[in-house]
Order: sequence, then C-alpha cells, then structure tokens
Amino acid sequence: MGENSGLQADLARARAGDDAAFARLVGPLRQELHAHCYRMLGSSHDADDALQDALLRAWRGLARFEGRSSLRSWLYTVATRTCLDLADGRAKRALPADLGSSSERAVLDAAPLTDVAWLGPYPDQGLADGRAVPEARYEQRESVELAFVAALQHLPGNQRAALLLFDVLGFSAAEIATMMSTSTTSVNSALARARRLVAEKIPSSSQQQALRKIGDVKVQKLVAAFAAALERGDIDALVPLLTEDVTWTMPPLPTWYEGLAAVTDFAKRVPMASCPSWRTLPTSANGQPAVAFYIGGDVIEPHTAWSITVLAFRDARICGIVSFLGRDHFPSFALPASLS
Repeated sequence: MGENSGLQADLARARAGDDAAFARLVGPLRQELHAHCYRMLGSSHDADDALQDALLRAWRGLARFEGRSSLRSWLYTVATRTCLDLADGRAKRALPADLGSSSERAVLDAAPLTDVAWLGPYPDQGLADGRAVPEARYEQRESVELAFVAALQHLPGNQRAALLLFDVLGFSAAEIATMMSTSTTSVNSALARARRLVAEKIPSSSQQQALRKIGDVKVQKLVAAFAAALERGDIDALVPLLTEDVTWTMPPLPTWYEGLAAVTDFAKRVPMASCPSWRTLPTSANGQPAVAFYIGGDVIEPHTAWSITVLAFRDARICGIVSFLGRDHFPSFALPASLS
C-alpha cells in the first residue's frame, strides 16, 4: 500500500513537471527497457537512442497516461512504437553469414563493409537472471543471445514486437493488441509466424542451457584457455577447444569461416601470425562469455582496444566465435580503451 501510494505521488509530481519524480518512476524499468530496444533494433547504440527518445516521448505524453494499464505496460508501449519508428528508416541488422557463404581459406586482405548495418554486441552486466514474469517463454538472458537477436532481425517489425512482448515480456495477446493498436487475431497471427521463423534459425538448446550444463568453473577455464591460446599464438592449444563445425565471424568484415579446418587456417595465418601482440580481458556479452581483445605492436607497447569476442558453447567446446571489431564497442562495456 505504501509503495503504491508513493508511486501515485511521484506520478502526480511528474505530471506537474517534476523531472526527478519521473526519473524515480522509470528508474527501476530503465535496464529492461533498454534490453527491449536492443532486441528490437540489434544495436546497443541504437537502443541508447531509442530509449532516450522513448523516455522523452513518455515525459511529454505523461498527461495522457490515464492509469488504465500499468506504468510498465505504458512505457513498453511507448518504447515499442519508438523502436518501430526507428526501424522503419534503418536497414535490418546483419551478421556476415547473412550476406554470403563462408570462406574455406584465410582471407588476408579482407576489408570492412561500411554500408551494412551490422548486428552489435550487448553489454549484459545489469540484465537480470530468469524470466521477466512466470508467463514468459524465454529467460531474459536467453532473449539477448546472439542467435536469438540475429533471428529477430529477419522478422517484420510487427512480428518482432509481438514475439518479444508475448514470449519475452509476458504480456497477453489482448494487451499487445491495445499496445500496437490492432486486433488480438492479428497479434496471434503475427506471433505464430514469428515463432516459426525464429525456431528455424536458432539452435534447439540455448546458450543458457549449454552454460549451465558445462558449469561456471569449467566455462571460465575454457574462456581463459581460448584467450591464452590467442595471446601465445598456440594453435595446438586452440584446436582442442573447438567443435568440428565451429564458426568464426568478424563484423564489419564480410568474410567468415565455418568448420575446424577453415577456422584453424584463419587463426594460424591472421591473429596468430599477422598481429604482433595480444592482451585480453574477460567480459560478458549477450548473456554469453566474451573476451575483450587488445592489440599492440609488441609485448611492451600499450595495447589498444580491438574486439569484443563473444563465445558460444556446445558440449564443453566452443562452437561459435563472433568478434565484433572496433573500439567503439568498448565504452558500453565499461572497458578501458587501452592496456599498458
């Protein structure tokens, strides 16, 4: 009762123009709203813009919030519509596998594609464990895994929104119909189509399930061994960590590799032979273990930010490596731009 009266008091103050009261209202929901914007748009930077725009819209339109739905529901309505507006004017986010087939041999002169909207990594430090509500089909960390977010980008905006609002956030079809100004029948139809496509594109076992099966201690050892093998240039230490069908992609480079032979050839000829010195820091991205790589001219020079490399696991081996190249990814992970 006291908590609800405090919320109502802040709501009244916010409607009267008190921005501190509005900040208290939206503060507990800010992280989950940001994650929703990332799922919708496939970019942490776009999610920043969308959330800022959505909260500005909510602040300006607070007088129209009549309290017929919860504040959470209303804010998700504003955020979803904001994301749909932004997505209309932007290309869908892609990974290299969306653009063409893999390469069997290392490509030494690969150049970045700057005219492609690439999927980006998500800093998941503030993301809660478990489901947002008991009715949700996906855990919150499952719903930012790279395979899931990449699959979402293939959906039309209304299907993407319906799937996220229902399966990730636990809103009912009737609530979603109100949020999206459509019918319950249309929501159910969009949801069914979205589920079919996503099921075709994501593994049957999520990374959260795979990581729990391996165990935290073993996962940490595998991540450390992967980082150490790259730092030392030790291909014999790297290969046993990988599955036979391992993939390695490096957006914004369009070239990617599939299979142990191709990935081994790339690792030997590029990061282990062409890059003078590596330093690493462990991190986490998209609900998955990750490694921040820094490159230097030699072992004693400062090393500058190079990539956020996200790892996927199956049966205690690494089955997917996605290296998001670029120092612009590092600030959102609260990682330094260089290492001494």
